[in-house]
Amino acid sequence: MTDQTDAHRLLRVTLDPQSIAKGSPDQEQERAVAIYDLVEQNQFAVPGHSGGPYALMISMHDAKLALDIRDFNDTSVMVHILSLTPFRRILKDYFLVCETYYEAIRTATPAQIEAIDMGRRALHNEGATLLEQRLVGKVDCDFDTIRRLFTLLTALHWKG
Repeated sequence: MTDQTDAHRLLRVTLDPQSIAKGSPDQEQERAVAIYDLVEQNQFAVPGHSGGPYALMISMHDAKLALDIRDFNDTSVMVHILSLTPFRRILKDYFLVCETYYEAIRTATPAQIEAIDMGRRALHNEGATLLEQRLVGKVDCDFDTIRRLFTLLTALHWKG
C-alpha cells in the first residue's frame, strides 16, 4: 500500500549498469549526489497515470537517454527516449563555465566569482528549461525537480 503523499514522487532512481559505464570515483560521487538530491525532494507524475510512487531507470541507447518509468509494483508505466542532441551546446557551455568557476575560486575576487556563478546558474536553468520542454506531456514535474533531473544529466556527461 502506498502513502498518498508518495503518489506524485520518485522514490528510486537507478542507472543501468549495462549502458552507462562506471565513472571515476569523482564522477560516481557526482552521480550519487545528484540521485540523492533528486529522490530526497521531488514532484513527479506521469500524465494520465493513476499515480506513483515511481521508480526511474535511466539508460543510454545510442546517443539517447531512455527514461524507464515504473510504478511501485515495478510495472512499466512508460519509456521515454530523449535525444541528447539539443543539449550538446548547453552542456558544453555549462562545463566550460564550471571549469572557469572552479579556477576562479582559487584566484578571483568575490565579485568575479559571483558573476561566473550567476552565469553557471543561468546555463543550468536554460538546460532545465529545455529538459522541461522536451518532457511536456510525458512527465509532470515542478521546476526544482526538472533542475535536479538536469543536474543528473550533467553528472552523466561530466568527464571529471
